[in-house]
Amino acid sequence: MVLLQIAEPGAAPAAHARRKVGLGIDLGTTNSLVAHFDGQDTQVLADESGHSIVPSVVHYHPDGVTVGSSALAAVDGAHHDTIASAKRFMGRARDDVSDGGHLLFAEGDTLAFATSQGPKTPVEVSSAILGALADRARTALAQEADGVVITVPAYFDDAQRQATRQAAELAGLRVLRLLNEPTAAAIAYGLDSDEEGVIAVYDLGGGTFDVSILRLHRGVFEVLATGGDSALGGDDFDLALANFLQHHAGLNQLTASQRRQLLAVARQAKEALTHNEAIRVSMSTVVSDAPPVELNRSAFNSLTADLVNRSLDACRQCVIDAQVTAVDRVVLVGGSTRMPIISEVVAALFGREPLNSIDPDLVVAMGAARQADVLVGNRTGDEMVLLDVTPLSLGVETYGGLVERLVPRNTTIPVTRAQEFTTARDGQTGLVVHVVQGEREQVVDCRSLARFELKGIPPMVAGAARILVTFQVDADGLLEVSAREETTGTSAHVVVKPAYGLADDQVAEMLRASYEHAAADMQARQLTEAQIEAQQLLEATTAALEADGDLLDPSERAALDAALGALRDQLASNDVDALRQTFDQTAKATEGFAAKRMDRSIQEALGGLSVADFDEELNP
Repeated sequence: MVLLQIAEPGAAPAAHARRKVGLGIDLGTTNSLVAHFDGQDTQVLADESGHSIVPSVVHYHPDGVTVGSSALAAVDGAHHDTIASAKRFMGRARDDVSDGGHLLFAEGDTLAFATSQGPKTPVEVSSAILGALADRARTALAQEADGVVITVPAYFDDAQRQATRQAAELAGLRVLRLLNEPTAAAIAYGLDSDEEGVIAVYDLGGGTFDVSILRLHRGVFEVLATGGDSALGGDDFDLALANFLQHHAGLNQLTASQRRQLLAVARQAKEALTHNEAIRVSMSTVVSDAPPVELNRSAFNSLTADLVNRSLDACRQCVIDAQVTAVDRVVLVGGSTRMPIISEVVAALFGREPLNSIDPDLVVAMGAARQADVLVGNRTGDEMVLLDVTPLSLGVETYGGLVERLVPRNTTIPVTRAQEFTTARDGQTGLVVHVVQGEREQVVDCRSLARFELKGIPPMVAGAARILVTFQVDADGLLEVSAREETTGTSAHVVVKPAYGLADDQVAEMLRASYEHAAADMQARQLTEAQIEAQQLLEATTAALEADGDLLDPSERAALDAALGALRDQLASNDVDALRQTFDQTAKATEGFAAKRMDRSIQEALGGLSVADFDEELNP
């Protein structure tokens, strides 16, 4: 007999009667999308006109706010009230922006756009886009979303991720997770197939290029390394082609409007070359009497070869960082990967034909939607695990301005790392924990994230205190740092939410600098460490001489003073080997004095008896 499910009148249906709605949102610099997985298929949600892509543009006007295509149409007529590419400014300060268009307002470190409705921060602009996507999903699915997964570039740091969360919260969305864009693409391409192997994700968007190397093993999806070039994207291909067309059409000075039209013609020509070997480009929309330009795919490839090679250089470095010798699959992401040359060079580089069966503009949102379906609770027991990595090393400043790394670059997150530290001075009752980010050996060459003070340390001799510093990085890449003095249990902590974030090019520059200066940085670190050891020996020996100098006869004192003087002189030198040699000689010169001090301490402890006297009392 088959039993029917029974519900009392007016009672809520059983928990499994309604499938929860999880949304995947690709919040892009140029375009944004929202997708939903219904348990069978992944659908990128479209508007009434059937358009799934929403231009990431917001227009503020007297009657309210519009988002997407209608906002994009207002650029020429209301430039200062129309905000595009706000994602570039998420989590950043005004000082970090060299060309911010109409970023004319900043309160403290907060950056904003000047509009007729008042200043609008990048978080507010992004929130408007997210709100429009949520409205689209609500209309298409006829119910509210239970949670969203929002994708972010792999290089987004703590501040940029936090700003993305804030934008979602402002839009009334419950964020289940922030997911790296390359990770989302790889999910869309087969995480559910239980395949194993190493995957390369080549993501060439309109404004930036990202590459990630990932490993899938027994349901665990791990990002091994990330890289890219923030100054490289489809827009750069358009610009190169626009300059070519302008030159061959004999056009000299162009107005701003004509220049925008020229870029639109170049973009259309680039897209036409995807399907045609040769085309005839009409320039009449730029200048009415401009002659057409003949263009073929081979010429376009030659024109943009340097741009393509830059992406391949980033891929090679990422493979080195991931410490892999080969990849099993390659995924193409971003509309710019439709250019035939991209598939050709990527296949040649990795030795694998890239996967391109999913629309490269939609794949990120689709992967995010599948992950949202898991996290919202529709697939309880699913064994899918996602492990991202830290883009830069995290550590603390130690004595002498050196960096002690607790979480190295490309460490899988979430992660918790702890290390014990101590005090540098006698009687020290507090210390400042300085949290830094970067790959260099000295603090001055890294980025400062936060500072906080730990007080209440019991007065002790230098080196006696035990202070445990713990770093916790959550799945979204947000960092919490705590410090605890083990004797008293006193503690302090900080959640790192910097006032501004690092742009992709800043991350790339920090990595490049670390490679270029690796040898010099290590030598500088070794010198600083040697100088710290020498200074500590000088201070300790000087204090000992003040207390027990009477134990030495004049010749012994003169010899020790000479050794100390030689070490002081050597401190001013940059010769690490000579400093260490002098340190060893000075340390050896103090051994006799140390032995006499030890003997005096023992006699005092024994009430004035010598060791021999004490031995006689024990063995009469």
